[in-house]
Amino acid sequence: MIDFGFDKIALIGAVALIVIGPEKLPRVARTVGHFLGKAQRYVADVKAEVNRTIELEELQKMKSQFETAARDVETSVNQEFNSATSELESSWKSGDSDSAARALEGLSTPNPEYKHPKKNWRLKRGATPSWYKQRAGIRTKALSGAARVARFRPKPR
Repeated sequence: MIDFGFDKIALIGAVALIVIGPEKLPRVARTVGHFLGKAQRYVADVKAEVNRTIELEELQKMKSQFETAARDVETSVNQEFNSATSELESSWKSGDSDSAARALEGLSTPNPEYKHPKKNWRLKRGATPSWYKQRAGIRTKALSGAARVARFRPKPR
C-alpha cells in the first residue's frame, strides 16, 4: 500500500491549492473524499464476497464428509443386520431352538417400564424453616384475590 506521511499530504495539499485555487478546493476535496469512500466500500464488498465463497466451500467439504460418514455407518449397520438375520434364519431352518433363542436375544432389547422419578417438592418446601420463609417474604398461605383485597382494605372509622 502507498505510505503517505504528514509531509507528503501537506505537499499535495499545497500543490492542489496552487493549481485548483482556494474557491474550488473544498468542492474538489469533497468529491475526492466521496470517491475514496466508494472505493473503500467496493474493496470491503469484494473482501466479504471472497470470505463468503471460502466459507461456502468449507461448508460443502464438511457436508460431503458428513454424508460419507453417514453412508459408512449405514452400510455397517446393514451388514450387521444382514448377518444377524442370516444367522437367525440358518438356526431357524436347522431346527435348533436354543441357538435361535440366543440369536433373538442379541437382536431384541426389552423395553423397561415407566418409573416415576419420585420427586416430592412438598417435602423440600416444608424443609425450610418458617422463620426464614417469613423473613425472605415467601408466602406460606395462598390467598385468593378477593381475600387479599379484603385483608389490605383500610378499615372504616
